[in-house]
Amino acid sequence: MSNSLTEEAAADLEIERKFLVAELPDLAGLKSVDVAQGYLTHSDDSVEIRLRRKASGGTANFFMTLKSDGALERKEIEVAVSAEQFESFWPATAGRQIEKTRYVGALDHGLHYELDVFHGGLKGLLLVEVEFPSVEAANRFKAPAWFGEDVTGNKGYKNKALAVKGMPQT
Repeated sequence: MSNSLTEEAAADLEIERKFLVAELPDLAGLKSVDVAQGYLTHSDDSVEIRLRRKASGGTANFFMTLKSDGALERKEIEVAVSAEQFESFWPATAGRQIEKTRYVGALDHGLHYELDVFHGGLKGLLLVEVEFPSVEAANRFKAPAWFGEDVTGNKGYKNKALAVKGMPQT
């Protein structure tokens, strides 16, 4: 049983680096999705519980996600929920919501990036994230020139903090 639990936990591990965007790349031809997400937990909680709606091409998918505390490496468990479940919890996220358009593109070595263009009170903020198969791969990563400052360790740029506190003061 412990082997199964270990394998399951590893599958739920997110290893990710996050950067500001120095120069917006060409978005033509990239897959995009409109994202609305809200947080059921406070920004000071050690874990986060997030609701997310992803809409593209007239269809929407809904998720509830639990994420552990951390910067480069965090546990993440995501489950699909129905539209009705999403709508019943959504009001509880009032004052802790963000909206963004996410673009997905390819990088070298089989990696992909997710570029978030924020809307509403965070309009003008551009963040790009890259997920890695290992901490070693994350540490070896050389960011493309259009990537800006690495903000992986800056808690002010976590989506939960952005939803609660707005744009970080630099």
